[in-house]
Formats: sequence, C-alpha cells, structure tokens
Amino acid sequence: MTQYQVVGIGNAIVDVLSQTSDDFLNTKSIAKGVMQLIERERAEELYAAMDSRVEIAGGSVANTLAGLGNLGLTTAFIGRVHDDALGRFYASSLAAEGTDFVNAPVKGGELPTSRSMIFVTPDGERSMNTYLGISAELGPEDVAEAVAANTKLLFLEGYLFDKDKGKAAFLKAARACHAGGGRAGIALSDPFCVDRHRADFRRLVRDEMDYVIGNEHEWESLYQCGLEEALAHAGEECEMVVCTRSGSDVVLIGQKQRVSVPVHRVVPFDATGAGDQFAAGFLYGYSTGQTLTTAGRMGCLAASEVISHVGARPEGDVKEIFRGHGLI
Repeated sequence: MTQYQVVGIGNAIVDVLSQTSDDFLNTKSIAKGVMQLIERERAEELYAAMDSRVEIAGGSVANTLAGLGNLGLTTAFIGRVHDDALGRFYASSLAAEGTDFVNAPVKGGELPTSRSMIFVTPDGERSMNTYLGISAELGPEDVAEAVAANTKLLFLEGYLFDKDKGKAAFLKAARACHAGGGRAGIALSDPFCVDRHRADFRRLVRDEMDYVIGNEHEWESLYQCGLEEALAHAGEECEMVVCTRSGSDVVLIGQKQRVSVPVHRVVPFDATGAGDQFAAGFLYGYSTGQTLTTAGRMGCLAASEVISHVGARPEGDVKEIFRGHGLI
C-alpha cells in the first residue's frame, strides 16, 4: 500500500473560469466575491453564458493537493465523480498532476459531475457559482480505510460536512488516520456551513482533529464570539489552530506558543485559490517539521504566488520561492 504524505477528502469539482465585467455580474444577478450554491438548470445557463472558458479540475482540497504536489509531496484524493466526460477529465487531470485519484468514477445514477462557474472581474475578485452534483453525495463507503491509515496528514474540506453521510465519512477517515499514526485536520471552509452545523463542528474540532484552518469569520461563527475569545477557545480544544485574516497577519497557535505572520498586501490578479494554496504552503511546513512562523510564511508565499495569475493552482516553482526567502 502506498504511503502518502497527505491524503485529502473534498468536493471533486471542475472549475470553469471566465474573465468578465461587473456589468455582466449584475445582468446575471451573480453575487460578487462569494460562493453561491446553484441548481442544475442555473449551472447550465451560466455555463452557456461564459466567454473563453478554461476548465480545471478543482475543489478546495484538490487545489491544496495540487499545491502540495508542486512542492514534491506524495498525495492522494478521496472524492466522488460521475462516469461522464467531466468526471473522467477530473480523474485523469489529478492523476496527471501526480495525485492518486483513489475512487473510480461512479457508473449509473442521475447526478452529473460537479462544476463551479467562476467569474473573475478586473479587480481580481472571483464570484463562484457551484453546482454540487454527485460530489456532495460522498459517504463512508467512499473512504478506503487502507488509504486513510497510510498517510502522515489527512486534510478534510468543511463543505462536505453539510450532510450526515459526509460527517460519517470524516469520522471514519480521521479514526483510520489516527489508527495508522497520522494527524487529521480540516479547513472550516465557510462561516455559513459552520452556522448550520456548529455543535457537530465543535465536537469534530475538540475530539477528532489535530489541526484546523479557518478564517476570522469562520472562527467567530464556530464559537459565537469575537475573534480573540474564539481563538482562545480554539487553542484550548485543538493542538494546532490557524487563522487567516483577509490580508492582515495570519495567527497560528500551537506548540505551546502563538505567533503572528505578516502578510504583504497586493492587488490580486485573480484571488481564486488563495486560501487553498495558503493551506498547501502551511501543510508543507507542518508536515516537514518547520516552526510555526516558517509554516505560516510558507502559506503566505504560496498564496501570493497563486493570486498573481488566473487559476487556483500554482504555475511557478513554489519550493524555489521558499528557497529565495531562505525558508528551506
């Protein structure tokens, strides 16, 4: 059985990107700068309206795994796609990038492969319209215990916590990971998702997770209080806590210390994937035994690389960027 450095579980979504204007967003009633879940009919309408489409195998955790592959780690992805053109494209794309896609595309059934229409405006903001399709149906039957037990780090995508079968899949994977001697963690993903499942998220963070990554709004939602109080609670309940703050210092709590890592603010060309690549940089540092400060700096540099171009995955050699800053 392959020994992985990171195994991720997340939504298997084909990202469809297009450059557009604010006027187009208004005409199509697209909320700017946020992720909206849409139905199949709306997905087909927006797809047809896109100019110069670029299709990429995406999803938050899959983007992070691509970043980790760029950094040279061995990775695998647990996700659910349909045996259709987009699903086969997704599976082959991950494999071509060096990430093992361990679940075969599902034959039969009615739900197609998931896709997200991402409209990027000139200011770099991305407006995501996501049709979840089959990926949201991921359950414990999709989790191979042998895979989850043979990884140093397990990384979970909070969006999949929206359904009971997703919760069951996470528990199965986390416990298998721990049984194999690995560490399990999650990205909180979305404050509204946290709102819907607060009690279950709290139990997961307290009882099952070794590390948790979230932004300030997600942490405040989880503990229903101001950020400083929320981070204090989190530090008591979880071994490693990471908080990103929209261009402000990143806060990391763990290893009996708290550090703040400054962020160099720039106007993004395309902000798509900034959080996903921050996670990749941080997890690289975390998995290779770096200090909190170094791991946080790695996350910030990986995020800076991805916002300098279109798309949610790195184009440059991120490890060389780390070398250039004296981190490795």
